[in-house]
Amino acid sequence: MYSIKQVVEMLDIPSVTLRAWENRYQAVIPERTESGYRLYSQENIEDLRWLKEQTGKQGISISHAVRMLKTRKQKDQEDRLIVTGGDPRDAFDKMKQQIYTALYEFQGERAEGLIDFGFSLYGYEAMVYQVLVPVLIKVGDSWEEGEATVAQEHYMTHMISNRLTQFFHVFPVYAHLPKMLAFCPAGEHHQIGLLLFSLFLRKNGVEVIYLGANTPEEGIMDMLEKQRRIGAACLSVTDKDLVPYCEELLERLSSKYPEMQFIVGGKGYETAGLQAPKAGYKMNESPEQWQAWFDQEFAGIRHRM
Repeated sequence: MYSIKQVVEMLDIPSVTLRAWENRYQAVIPERTESGYRLYSQENIEDLRWLKEQTGKQGISISHAVRMLKTRKQKDQEDRLIVTGGDPRDAFDKMKQQIYTALYEFQGERAEGLIDFGFSLYGYEAMVYQVLVPVLIKVGDSWEEGEATVAQEHYMTHMISNRLTQFFHVFPVYAHLPKMLAFCPAGEHHQIGLLLFSLFLRKNGVEVIYLGANTPEEGIMDMLEKQRRIGAACLSVTDKDLVPYCEELLERLSSKYPEMQFIVGGKGYETAGLQAPKAGYKMNESPEQWQAWFDQEFAGIRHRM
């Protein structure tokens, strides 16, 4: 809890303004001590910060900003009631729809709030694989069917990808495990599958050097020259026409780095029909099968940690 003096210092809002916002517009309702002094919660702080942003930078009147805030908080509360009741599968479906709709309508702040709430409610595994991944699939389907514009598809994918990449800095790295390089080859711009597999590796303690989409071959070679501890390279491709180039690239890499393991995945490899790709492992299976592969491949190293 914070005193009014602390709030004034944190938010740079004059105390007379705070009192006016409270008394005239009921912007926030702080608690009171027995002596009558105001005490502000963290939620009060965030609400006041938001109101200052709307009135100062957006030029909105305080009365209108307070109405907007109360409408938003009421909507958030309704969303939370919707996604917390009944069968868990129904709750996941409702949350997926809520997040998708918010992103589709470019309501980024509302989508962020729903995603934050989902992680607090369901945890990492369920939120990623039961909610966010299906939302990404729905985004792709909507774009292919013409329901979503290119701008909407880019915005929605970018928002969720950003949330997922934040977890790269959350999980610990185990120095005993080899580093892994993750990239999409030149010409491949879809990286969600690669990102999910890289997050799986990071959750298991692997340091992943993530190069992302449309990585030129010279950049890959340069990275491998500089990072001698890289023990595996992962690539993902959705365009089957790029698979022959990927196979040639893997041939060149394996010739130069014979001890390195190669992992491939993506719709390109699913539709290309290769029975024996140059890579030793295809990551087109479910996350549970990823874990079985990882435990078997690195059991000895993990045991020595």
